[in-house]
Amino acid sequence: MLWNGVKEIEAPELAKWLDEEGIKLRVIDVRQHPEIAAGTVPGAEAVPLHTLPMKIRDLPREEKLVLVCRSGARSAQACMFLAQQGFDNVYNLRGGMMAWAQNGQPIGLPQGL
Repeated sequence: MLWNGVKEIEAPELAKWLDEEGIKLRVIDVRQHPEIAAGTVPGAEAVPLHTLPMKIRDLPREEKLVLVCRSGARSAQACMFLAQQGFDNVYNLRGGMMAWAQNGQPIGLPQGL
C-alpha cells in the first residue's frame, strides 16, 4: 500500500514478515526513548527520529526497513527522509504502535536503549 509516496505495511503483514525465515528485515522505532521504553514491536531497534540522519550509515540498504512510531506520522517522515537518501526497501507501519496493539500483536522491549 502506498500513502503520500511512502510504502506502508499493516500490522498483520509485519507480524508475518517477522515470523518468516530468510527475510532480511529490521524494525526501527523512531519515537523518543521514554515512549519506546513502554514497549515496541519485538526486536525493534531504538533510533529516535532526530538521530536518524546521524545513524543513516548504520542502516543496510539491502534489507527491508520497517519504521514505527505511535501513530505512523513520525515514521512516515522517517520513510520519506530515507527514500530521499536512496533507500528503496523502506516501509511505514500503518497506524504505528496503536495499530500494532489493536491487532493483538505482542509488545516487546526495544534494542539499543
